[in-house]
Amino acid sequence: MEPFADRFTHLEQFVNHEIYEKHERFESMTIDWQPLIELIANHESFVLTTHCRADCDAVGSELALAQVLESLGKQVTISNGDAVPAHIGFIDPSKRVRVLGESVQASELWKIEALIVVDTSAWVQLGPMAEVVRMFPGTRVIIDHHVSGDDLGAEVFKNDQAEATGRLILELAEALGAEITPEIAMPLFAAIATDTGWFRFSSVTEETFQALAKLVAAGADPPGIFSALYERHSLARLYLRGRILNHVVSDVEGRLMSTHATRQDFDETGANKTDTEDAINTLHTVAGSEVAVLFVELEDQVTKVSLRSRTDFDVRAIAEQFGGGGHRAAAGVAFQGPMEEARTAVLDALRTAMG
Repeated sequence: MEPFADRFTHLEQFVNHEIYEKHERFESMTIDWQPLIELIANHESFVLTTHCRADCDAVGSELALAQVLESLGKQVTISNGDAVPAHIGFIDPSKRVRVLGESVQASELWKIEALIVVDTSAWVQLGPMAEVVRMFPGTRVIIDHHVSGDDLGAEVFKNDQAEATGRLILELAEALGAEITPEIAMPLFAAIATDTGWFRFSSVTEETFQALAKLVAAGADPPGIFSALYERHSLARLYLRGRILNHVVSDVEGRLMSTHATRQDFDETGANKTDTEDAINTLHTVAGSEVAVLFVELEDQVTKVSLRSRTDFDVRAIAEQFGGGGHRAAAGVAFQGPMEEARTAVLDALRTAMG
């Protein structure tokens, strides 16, 4: 590894706008990273966070960004509002992600110079970390690919056309001149692969595969990542999937498919909330399905609603009616109310909108 002094000089060179503009690496950039390059050069310590019930795009982006910043000699802490879900635990083998109130306290985080939120810009999704972000005395940054969001009082680096935040982290790493190591490549490949439904969503472009090629060349192992994600599930997860499929309802002449998971389903199968991951995509295996909805009962008065579209129907517009957001083809809501109320309200809105 090159000496820190050399690496910092390299970073300072990239702060020079003329070099930045001329460097061929930036021809495919989707964001002007220059302000963030300067911010990183001017700060020594960073805390990274993301949304609760994090997925591979969220955690993978955190872990890869931490490695990139540390390669530049920075001090990095990763702190989330809850633990990394068990089914994606493979992505953090060294247990770098700390949990607020357990392995790290807010008072420690407020001493850090800069805070970077990845893969969300919504207060409600931050959970316990929302208060940390709200009270953070230093510089705040957002790196995200979602359309919807709140004003977090941060400098925003967002591309809502990007298929995953992981690809934006790869762009930033290249803009900083960081070496893409296997430790960076693995979580970023998992981030992009999962947020594209293993490359089957309409968000996939030529640039997606160009990014993936770089990550594989740098040491990402696609078969190993796929196996860790989809071939090591618990029996409880399989039982829960059976319950979810048994609850499927066809509506709007088969164009709208919905299903749900109750707390009773979780209790009786022994599954946990993260075991619903990817279940909604099974609904799109039915011929004629255009919109899919999954309702998950989290608490008596909180229902998680996931929406997916495989046509030009905008599910984000529906989610926003209930305080949620996301993308045109994939959106979500933390519905404040019991499941039956959520199902009635959201499905009625969908029926009306779908005609």
